[in-house]
Amino acid sequence: MTNRRSKSRGSTEDPLAAAHTIVEEPHEVEGPTPQGPGSFSDGRAIIRKHLKTMPKTPGVYRMIDRHGDVLYVGKAKNLKNRVSNYANASNLTNRIARMVSRARDMVVVTTHTEAEALLLEANLIKRYRPPYNVIMRDDKSFPYILIKREHEWAQITKHRGARSVQGDYFGPFASARAVNRTLNTLQKAFLLRSCSDSVFESRTRPCLLFQIKRCSAPCVGRISHEDYAKLVSDSTDFLKGKSRSIQQSLSERMQQASDDLDFETAAVYRDRIRALTQIQAHQGINVSTVDEADVIAAHQEAGQTCIQVFFFRAGQNWGNRPYFPRHDKDETLPAIMSAFISQFYDNKPSPTLVLVGSGIDDKDLLEEALTVQAGRRVQIVRPQRGEKRRLVEHAERNAREALGRRLAENASERKLLDAVAEVFDMEAAPTRIEVYDNSHISGEKAVGGMIVAGPEGLMSNAYRKFNIKSADLAAGDDYGMIREVLTRRFGRLLKEDPERARGQWPDLVLIDGGAGQLSAALDVFADLGIEDVTIAGIAKGPDRNAGRENFFMPGRQPFMLEPNSPVLYYLQRLRDEAHRFAIGTHRARRSTDIRKSPLDEIPGVGARRKRALLNHFGSARAVTEAGLADLEAVEGVSKTLAKTIYGYFHDGA
Repeated sequence: MTNRRSKSRGSTEDPLAAAHTIVEEPHEVEGPTPQGPGSFSDGRAIIRKHLKTMPKTPGVYRMIDRHGDVLYVGKAKNLKNRVSNYANASNLTNRIARMVSRARDMVVVTTHTEAEALLLEANLIKRYRPPYNVIMRDDKSFPYILIKREHEWAQITKHRGARSVQGDYFGPFASARAVNRTLNTLQKAFLLRSCSDSVFESRTRPCLLFQIKRCSAPCVGRISHEDYAKLVSDSTDFLKGKSRSIQQSLSERMQQASDDLDFETAAVYRDRIRALTQIQAHQGINVSTVDEADVIAAHQEAGQTCIQVFFFRAGQNWGNRPYFPRHDKDETLPAIMSAFISQFYDNKPSPTLVLVGSGIDDKDLLEEALTVQAGRRVQIVRPQRGEKRRLVEHAERNAREALGRRLAENASERKLLDAVAEVFDMEAAPTRIEVYDNSHISGEKAVGGMIVAGPEGLMSNAYRKFNIKSADLAAGDDYGMIREVLTRRFGRLLKEDPERARGQWPDLVLIDGGAGQLSAALDVFADLGIEDVTIAGIAKGPDRNAGRENFFMPGRQPFMLEPNSPVLYYLQRLRDEAHRFAIGTHRARRSTDIRKSPLDEIPGVGARRKRALLNHFGSARAVTEAGLADLEAVEGVSKTLAKTIYGYFHDGA
């Protein structure tokens, strides 16, 4: 307790506070120390006492409890005016009134400007983590890619921490996984060494990375200084956003080697083109109007908030990370966003542009503070249209999905299953839930998917896929597909486990669909004589809005669950997982067929355009995974043809 008190009161320990004026040092309250949290009048008396000497200047104030712990950190343009509001009970929410009741002292630090106060506030919040502030929980540093220049043979590696090593830094990347994936692919594309200097110096023969074509083995002289320097230059250019010129250069070199009948060299260039395409495919988003920006968007639900941050550097998407800040359930989204952004950039460089998906409190002040901190202009923009708006919408969608997963995971699985049993009038909580969905394009390559969940969560080893085999089904006959899938599934169960001794029988079957799909499933159960398995359909509500799902059961009117119901979130997650699995199975089947002649079947793609596509992307598979913007960049491919190609491989999009 003593340590906490000295930490809160010792303002000279604050690295930022030391540069400002300490107006008041906290002191012991006169009279007996209350044993409990105290009353509002006790806290108001403390505040009024400090107001007598409070300056009317910008600064930061800290509310301190009887243990010396920080309750709240706030900033103000005019300290006296701001703090005086706490002395008026009629202006306070119940939450703030409770904080005032617990207050037993204050610390005030003045600053030159309100922007400096905002920066100091963020620093102190992250240090003391006060219970009445919005708190950014996860504040890990971000990894970078570093091309080290200290050695004559440059090394490519992952880097965290201070930039004390000589070389070129590229980042930040959202996670170690994102940077590792990019590093692995860069090694395939540019064959740069990743070993330490000591390992490099001790090598007498090429290592395994050379054997698997992920290093050019400069350690044993398998490449000249000039050629290695070219690889380093190309990799640097790629990380700076010059990916198209690099790919074009590699394509030309591949073509030249092929013309010279040097097919081994041509194959090397082909593999490097594939590697570069793989990086872009994993990025998921193609941008042309954004060079350097962070995209920050949030979603609130059930009193919790998820904030997604996407990193764009050199026109490339370098990953994203979700954050779940701690805050009072009544806190507004603009206030949460403002607090989050100020804390987020407290210990990391900000880009020139921050795109946000919602309004934020003190936007102009936040821009000024980030500009002061970065030493260059930083803009915070809420885009309304165009590509930037689409980036924000993508981040909002990710935030919504991440929060949904978190809400479902936070509730106990068994409590959820008890609630599921109550919703569907079951005698006991289900131990096995099976969810079914179908996927096809106009009836072609139709597949069915089954996912399984239970008390331990999703049971991926029990998932099953069904290639629709009925030749007499009409194109898009969803009811017929449901009948075939359930007939095959439960017909086999009746044959292999009629006594239901192996635990393979479900207690609850969910069908992705409405009354028609449910009726088709009930027909199958009636034909097979199955009467003791609960079955229900789940269909999206009006305008296919998630959160307004209708549930269908035999003998009951369609019903909906409360929008904030944990059971609804859980069932949505199951439905979405079944949809994901069915779509993935469908695409895998299409890809298998596409490999036979994927480009030959596309209308408008002849020999010349096929060759241009292969030269640009390195392989037919890479073409199937290319984004629309990448296809438009291929010589001889118009926007219309690019849409045709993209739609062919992406469900007609």
